[in-house]
Amino acid sequence: MKFRQTLISSVMAVSLGLGVSTAHAEGSLSIYHWFEYIPQELLDKFAKENDVEVTMDTFDSNESMLATLKAGKLGSYDVAVPGDYMVEIMAGEGMLDSFESSELSNFGNIEDQWVDVGFDKGRKHSIPYQWGSTSFMVNRDVYKDDIRTTDIIFNPPTELEGKINVLDSQGEVLALASLHLGISQCSQDRDELKALNALLQEAKPKWASFNSDGAKDVLVSGDAAVGMIWNGFGAKAREEGANVEYSYPKEGYVVWMDNVVLLKDAPNRENALKFMDFLLEPENIAAVTNFARYTAGVKGVGDMLDADLKASPEANPPADAPAGTFVAVCDEETQKFYDQIWTNLKK
Repeated sequence: MKFRQTLISSVMAVSLGLGVSTAHAEGSLSIYHWFEYIPQELLDKFAKENDVEVTMDTFDSNESMLATLKAGKLGSYDVAVPGDYMVEIMAGEGMLDSFESSELSNFGNIEDQWVDVGFDKGRKHSIPYQWGSTSFMVNRDVYKDDIRTTDIIFNPPTELEGKINVLDSQGEVLALASLHLGISQCSQDRDELKALNALLQEAKPKWASFNSDGAKDVLVSGDAAVGMIWNGFGAKAREEGANVEYSYPKEGYVVWMDNVVLLKDAPNRENALKFMDFLLEPENIAAVTNFARYTAGVKGVGDMLDADLKASPEANPPADAPAGTFVAVCDEETQKFYDQIWTNLKK
């Protein structure tokens, strides 16, 4: 389910007697963000400090965000929060504005490993937000055997059939399926593409649903015994009482970094840059990490994190876990094959 979440912090500030109102706000900021991924209190803080009216719409996948922006919403939002591969796609399609590092006083707070990234060399369009992994969780009341294999998703044991939720996310599902088969994510080999399509078509009848924004809830409620999920969202499911365990399968898993991008034709470019700079302050991005349960790409955050988050099994892969794999960006012609596989899967 997609939903609209409007966050007008200056209005809320009036009700709290903070003396900020939409009528007197100096400007606005319009955010396009993932659901359940930033604390309201942080948006209120930014609004109060900068006398800005903040509004936010949410999306549930990189692909749905891209489709919405391309359908006419580009120019109505100031910033968005795409994943790593989507930053590269959006930049290639001319959907991002650029900025100089000197425009952000906190640019130097970015951790060194996240400055010169392949999807945005030198950080000309984006700043790091949070990073983590995508795998799956299993309800240990339902299934007690080995879960460190992607067979759980693509060739599940009988007791799990019909009890599996898969993310409604083309890039991550196809990447995980490619890892399962041991093939390139951007393969042009006809036999490999046929094998990928066959794997997914054979697995689909054993799945119960495609659901991203409800991925945590179906595990907590017990509606799903297995669920593809992001590690931080999975940590929340466990913390809410589900007897679930996050898997780091031997075949591999997806890693990602979400980023705040400056959108082309942003109506409030100055406030967008202020917001990006605000999120590069350790105290502020630590608040996001403690809320969302992922990992920040900013220096100086460690001492501000909750102790249970630091020890979270979802954030600490076992010693023998393979390295995670980023979703690859295929060339236009190759991508058409993958788009067709996904379309066939969702029919």
